Amino acid sequence: MAVTETAPGEAMAEHIDVEEPSATRSAHEGILRRQSARESAARTYARALPIVPVRARGLTIEGADGRRYLDCLSGAGTLALGHNHPVVLEAIRKVLDSGAPLHVLDLATPVKDAFITELFRTLPPGLADHARVQFCGPAGTDAVEAAFKLVRAATGRNGMLAFAGAYHGMTSGALEASGDAFDVRVARLPYPQDYRCPFGVGGPHGAELAARWTESVLDDPKSGVPLPAGMILEPVQGEGGVLPAPDAWMRRMRRITADRSIPLIADEVQTGVGRTGAFWAVEHSGITPDVMVLSKAIGGSLPLAVVVYREELDVWEPGAHAGTFRGNQLAMAAGTATMAYVRENGLTERAATLGARMLEQLRGLSREFSVIGDVRGRGLMIGVEIVEEGAGGGDRSGVAGPRGANGPDETGRSGGSRGSRGSRGSDEHCGAAGLLGSVGVSSADDAGPVVMPGSMASPRPASPELAVAVQRECLRRGLIVELGGRHASVVRLLPPLTITDEQATAVLDRLADAVAAVARGHDRGAG
Repeated sequence: MAVTETAPGEAMAEHIDVEEPSATRSAHEGILRRQSARESAARTYARALPIVPVRARGLTIEGADGRRYLDCLSGAGTLALGHNHPVVLEAIRKVLDSGAPLHVLDLATPVKDAFITELFRTLPPGLADHARVQFCGPAGTDAVEAAFKLVRAATGRNGMLAFAGAYHGMTSGALEASGDAFDVRVARLPYPQDYRCPFGVGGPHGAELAARWTESVLDDPKSGVPLPAGMILEPVQGEGGVLPAPDAWMRRMRRITADRSIPLIADEVQTGVGRTGAFWAVEHSGITPDVMVLSKAIGGSLPLAVVVYREELDVWEPGAHAGTFRGNQLAMAAGTATMAYVRENGLTERAATLGARMLEQLRGLSREFSVIGDVRGRGLMIGVEIVEEGAGGGDRSGVAGPRGANGPDETGRSGGSRGSRGSRGSDEHCGAAGLLGSVGVSSADDAGPVVMPGSMASPRPASPELAVAVQRECLRRGLIVELGGRHASVVRLLPPLTITDEQATAVLDRLADAVAAVARGHDRGAG
């Protein structure tokens, strides 16, 4: 069974059955069969997405079987400009044609100099003016490991603070700070969210409780957590289920760490280079971290990872952290071209505007189908949580209360301005103006009603089975999506920043058709 497409951005209401040429089908199936027989059991995407890409451009992938797909996985967020963007290909060709060496360890080159110049041009001002950059091994997890080594060397301390639901990579140190850790040597803190708030309240009150917990862990001499070497957080948890951190909470974490001389590490591996509607996601809250971990899109589709940090932390001896492939010239050229294109063509603003529109439309879809428990995201980093129908509480919209007071709006932003630390009222008034002041949001900035503690409805149970069904139905319709979240029940959209309005409509139409098909099948099964 195959899906054809007359144009990359054309919407398709139903899948179309066409007869594939036997030779093409045979070659396609043979490659998949050999992959299954010869590759590691650890492979992931290949299991859920049994396709064999042979050509790609922008949002579109063509498989060996002749089918075309709209790719909203984008290399797990790596492809800011989509597949094979002309400026990226031209940058790579220029290096290849120049005769420049492709392998240079950490030697200085014109290509590296141009990359660093462009990177520093985009950094938050408080960091760019006094920064150092460390090139690591080629993956984001390598940069996370380097950041941990850096802050431990600089502070003389060993422990780390991380957050529930985090994902920082697959090497041992990065795994210890991630949500699936087994051997935990990192103190885990609550990450604020609305739909499944760990405190059952959501909104500013939930964020306030999360912040107070963090302060208590650090200030209580009997908490069992000594002063750590650093805190690492994602401005938007991606693998954790597309959870945007409230801006006020981010500012609170910055104050908590700064007041206690704890380096703050922002993991921007997936959120960086315009993905969330700002070049770096920390810009939404206006904070400047001490360390930024960068990978994925900064390599322009090729392997590259770096750590950028305040110069005061640069206490390493020569060779304290290295990597044979840290001088990837093709990736640096592709990354320079990608960052410059995003910056010069306003793609961050485009991501913010289009992302808000897509979130609004998906929230409308959630009111139509109760298998959608929540819709959330920031910019073109979007998540749709799939839940069991008719089980538990919660409303169809998946919001815990009035959106103006309880969480991000359609852009994923939390409203309000930074408040003073001393503005907190008494504990019994935390649900109103005192609470809002305590998390850095002025009550005067919020015209909507305040959600009082205990008013949050219980969310319905997550449904990984239905999420898999939605992903499968999307693929049948020529749409590639990823699953994530605590229970692998969140359908994730990570389209390239170059996606057109027409293509965005096609993506949403196909996703809506897939959800409708799953909801109909679920209703029949329940009946």
